[in-house]
Amino acid sequence: MSILFFVCIIKLVITLTKQLRIGNKTIEVEICNTFFQRLIGFMFQKKKIQTGKCFPHCNSIHTFFMFQKIDLILCDHELKIISIYKNFSKNRILWPVRNAWYVFELPLGSIQNIQIEDQLKLEDF
Repeated sequence: MSILFFVCIIKLVITLTKQLRIGNKTIEVEICNTFFQRLIGFMFQKKKIQTGKCFPHCNSIHTFFMFQKIDLILCDHELKIISIYKNFSKNRILWPVRNAWYVFELPLGSIQNIQIEDQLKLEDF
């Protein structure tokens, strides 16, 4: 069997999904813990992004090989918002942000009426 087959099986088994509560709005997010999940993210995805991705232990990202803009939220280790980037373009680099612990890549237009210092919540389904 090929290595790609095993990588796909591991990705399916390890995928962890939670709900991100932003004020009164809830967005489904995939927790990207594995090397493969963190490497791929939303790269090469042509269909409209409907869910988000959470990158723990992360303070910067790139949007190379992405086909659409996204919204970004960077939080500290207690999920308190420290940076917000709306309409983050493809083929860009977000350089490391001091004290950032989580990066949330979210569908375009999903972060409305939030501000720095707001508290986010990650909940199980």
